[in-house]
Amino acid sequence: MRASLDTNAIIHFYRAGLQDILFDFFEDGVFIYQQIRDVELEHHGKDVLDIIDADIDDGKIAIYTDDYLKQQCVFKIFQNHVNENRLLYNPGDLGEVYAISLAQTIGAYSLVTDDIKQGGPYMSLLQYEDDIMPFTFADVLILRYLTGVVDEVETVKGFDAINDASDLNWSFKSQIAKFIRRFWKSPYSEEDRQWMQRLVDEKEIKVRSKFEALSKAIG
Repeated sequence: MRASLDTNAIIHFYRAGLQDILFDFFEDGVFIYQQIRDVELEHHGKDVLDIIDADIDDGKIAIYTDDYLKQQCVFKIFQNHVNENRLLYNPGDLGEVYAISLAQTIGAYSLVTDDIKQGGPYMSLLQYEDDIMPFTFADVLILRYLTGVVDEVETVKGFDAINDASDLNWSFKSQIAKFIRRFWKSPYSEEDRQWMQRLVDEKEIKVRSKFEALSKAIG
């Protein structure tokens, strides 16, 4: 998978020093729109911007500029997505608008955002008929755990580190419950359910025992 990154998700992973999780999990690449780097991160993520820039220079994060989108003959498509999405989201969600629009333009499958308010990008993309799957940092950590990359103890440590660095004050048990509801108990879309079932079958995931172990590790 490859992912378009929203401003808040970038900042939260970097402040916790766990940004490599993004590069390892989204093995096909992660990318951001130039405006997110030049405006959103300058305003909200100044403390981690030098590290982000170093990873951009190293090619870990791909930057999409207007010039590059024009070279690819998709700039007008991107602009149309931006204009449509600005009608759907609050004026303060401009970073999310750019991240979603870029994903739609270049055919990315995933959006990483920690904006889960009603009417925000995460909840909206769950309910719209769209090809983009939204993930929060907690979703990424849970998926990473389920697929056997790390154990339950490391997963809880990662959640606590990002949660503390972000000041989101999320409950991991609550995020796990939402994850289970999304993919098993009450899916927003049949596509999400089928995607998860394919993953479970491919990786031979013992779902129940994995979640039991994770719950015990949380305490």
